[in-house]
Amino acid sequence: MAWKRLIRFVDDNGVEQFGDPCIDSAEELYEQLEAGTLHAVAYSGSTSPTSSALVAGERTHVKALSDLLRPTDVPIIRCIGLNYMKHIKEGGRTPPPYPSVFIKPSTTVAGHDEDVPIPKVAQDGTIDYEGELAVVIGDRPVKNLGDDVSDEEVLSYIAGYMAANDVSARAWQRDPKKAGGVPQWCFSKGFDKYAPLGPMLVSGAALKPVDGVSATAVAAASQLTLQTFVNGEERQNTSTSDLLFGVIPILRFCSHGTTLLPGTVILTGTPSGVAMGMNPPKYLDNGDVVEVRISELGRVRNKMVFE
Repeated sequence: MAWKRLIRFVDDNGVEQFGDPCIDSAEELYEQLEAGTLHAVAYSGSTSPTSSALVAGERTHVKALSDLLRPTDVPIIRCIGLNYMKHIKEGGRTPPPYPSVFIKPSTTVAGHDEDVPIPKVAQDGTIDYEGELAVVIGDRPVKNLGDDVSDEEVLSYIAGYMAANDVSARAWQRDPKKAGGVPQWCFSKGFDKYAPLGPMLVSGAALKPVDGVSATAVAAASQLTLQTFVNGEERQNTSTSDLLFGVIPILRFCSHGTTLLPGTVILTGTPSGVAMGMNPPKYLDNGDVVEVRISELGRVRNKMVFE
């Protein structure tokens, strides 16, 4: 991709377009937007945010941020469960031999500051948050990335990364009275707007080098800090270096026998600190605000609203 960071924005004429914000850090995106000084190099040439056909244009003032990825941009969300070592220990589980994959439909995509509607079926006092690193596939389909494919080639299929929240209804996931004898993941995490995604997609080339860490590892987002806050209270704070399966092995595994279409989002798992793991659990209630921040990627901030 020609851009380093990609947003969808509205300019002073009310025109919505893509752009690479003129910033040096994710924090500046919000600071300059609030101050009214945010500018971006506009990109045109495609209606898809993951298209390599986007072409740079003029520097333009940003009046407002729009949601970069919408349900129509995302064919499916593939999710990895039990993928941070501390979270696995928190749940009393054994590390899985391979990534544990489940799916969320495209209807779960929500905006970075959009309310998350909690349906009546899930208003049972067990709504949970899961701050996650999201990987977005670029404009080439991905399939069968074997060991003969280099790590660098694997990374070339990725458009970029963003912050995300895998909202979860724990009773429908784990309670035998609802889920049955085997925990189920898709229904419990698949309600509409249960996957808020950040407003900014950041390419691996834009991630900052880290001393002693290879360029490939940096580009695979292996040294980012993920934090989750509920009503301002920090609940999660972990480095992506704690991932059991990193971005590259996840992409290899998910591509075996399954085509990953352009725009596919992969949620890489959540670290320790979820409400379910607390004693007693501190589940979400109507009106609670969950904010997920990932260094260099920005944030999502969403209010839970009981329908």
